[in-house]
Amino acid sequence: MDNSETASAGRAAAHGPGTVLVLGASGYVGGRLVPLLLEKGWHVRAAGRSAEKLRCRPWAAHPACSITEADARDAGSLLQAMRGCEAAYYLVHSMSPGGRGFEGADRQAACAMVEAANASAAESTAADGGAGLRRIIYLSGLVPDDPQLSAHLRSRAEVARILALGRVPVTTLRAAQILGSGSASFEILRYLADRLPVMITPRWVRTQTQPIAVSDVLAYLAGCLEHPETTGRTYDIGGPDILSYTELFALYADVAGLRRRVIIPVPFLSPALSAHWLNVVTPVPRALAAPLVEGLRNRVVCAENSIRDVIPLQLTDCRTAISMALDKVRQHAVATCWTDAGAITRPEWLAEGDAPYAGGTVLQDGYSMRVAASPEAVWEPVRRIGGETGWYYDDWLWRLRGLLDKLAGGVGARRGRRHPVDLRVGDALDFWRVLSVRHAEHLLLLAEMKVPGEAMLEIRVVPVGAQTELRMRAWFLPRGLWGLAYWYLVYPLHGLVFKGMLRALGRKAGADGSAPVRKLPPEDPAACRLPTDGGSAR
Repeated sequence: MDNSETASAGRAAAHGPGTVLVLGASGYVGGRLVPLLLEKGWHVRAAGRSAEKLRCRPWAAHPACSITEADARDAGSLLQAMRGCEAAYYLVHSMSPGGRGFEGADRQAACAMVEAANASAAESTAADGGAGLRRIIYLSGLVPDDPQLSAHLRSRAEVARILALGRVPVTTLRAAQILGSGSASFEILRYLADRLPVMITPRWVRTQTQPIAVSDVLAYLAGCLEHPETTGRTYDIGGPDILSYTELFALYADVAGLRRRVIIPVPFLSPALSAHWLNVVTPVPRALAAPLVEGLRNRVVCAENSIRDVIPLQLTDCRTAISMALDKVRQHAVATCWTDAGAITRPEWLAEGDAPYAGGTVLQDGYSMRVAASPEAVWEPVRRIGGETGWYYDDWLWRLRGLLDKLAGGVGARRGRRHPVDLRVGDALDFWRVLSVRHAEHLLLLAEMKVPGEAMLEIRVVPVGAQTELRMRAWFLPRGLWGLAYWYLVYPLHGLVFKGMLRALGRKAGADGSAPVRKLPPEDPAACRLPTDGGSAR
């Protein structure tokens, strides 16, 4: 038994398994921290804005895990989530791919957290020492002593200051770039190095950074619970290597077996131009790339390493961290991804089943085809759609749509998908987001590309006697005149693309792909209203 196991066993023997709240459990770090805490014997309350999204995680069925919904900007919902918890991890960050004004949103969320934590502490006092929140553990950014801080790092520091104003003591861990499969930092590094043998870059490539492996971040986060002396303290956490971004690119190329990349720093590339370039070349959209790029000008290196004495770890060097991340990507074993963060924003007309309530008429267009195959056989190619598999027909049109979206600053199609076969609620799927998935029955995708309205794509698998009917329908709530113009511009393509996709899916299911394709009659939008549990695919 190692030191951490001994500490965990000692804590459990003395106090019994405590309950820990993880706010932001659907995010990149939170989604990996929950199973680690469960493994260490804690009861975990996983909180996020979408319970159905959390229920699709593999750890959600663990007997020591409970799922709850909480809005980080609503003190009431936070208080409800933290009742009965002795500690809370604050892994909330508003700098999501589609986010705007993240500084104000982060400030509001931090204030709500303080209000809820104070109320929890007051309830504990009123109950004569009852179970109230005793500490908060916050993962922040590594903030240097620099008057020219980026907005991103400035916001991270402000959140730490706000949380420290409350009655509940806060442990703050400050990290630079996190290296791990699926992290935004790693994806930017991977796509740039893989695709560009020659890079013309801003001068920030000479800036030094101290990356840390995601496994080490998780070990420090979990370790804080077992070391009460970390309460109320702030620690810098970093890996053993201090590198410039030029050296980091060279190291990645060496580990990935690529030729050494030629990097040419130039003085005239502004953060805005750099963010636009990252948006085009990598899967990271401009809304997320811009604040990240701005922060690259700051030297982010640990000012102190005292946490290494409190929680001793065999730290992972950058070469090993990159190698491990690449192995996970190649094995399609990425547990969480930067695209996981954020709420599933349901269209109002979908939730209400009333398009006029949402401010307009929902337009639709759909086709169906019957194939001589079982629903399971038909579902097999459906659940593989997108990503490396593609869309089965006229893939160049989908790629062109993704490129146009990228040029407009959107997410584009390069996000791909988390896993080539497995689908779960909340997954990014190229420029779509999975709203609902029912094995061998139903797939509902919400468009996250830039469109003048709200668009969805629905695929249904319906048994009809000895055959299976495959139905495909597009839904669109236009926004103003531009929305109507957009719909009628793409409308002629639906027949071409949907018919081709249906026939291709039929052939992939082992059936005759020449069966007639029929146009579907209009359907009440309430027919595709989301089920309460969201569903999941196997």
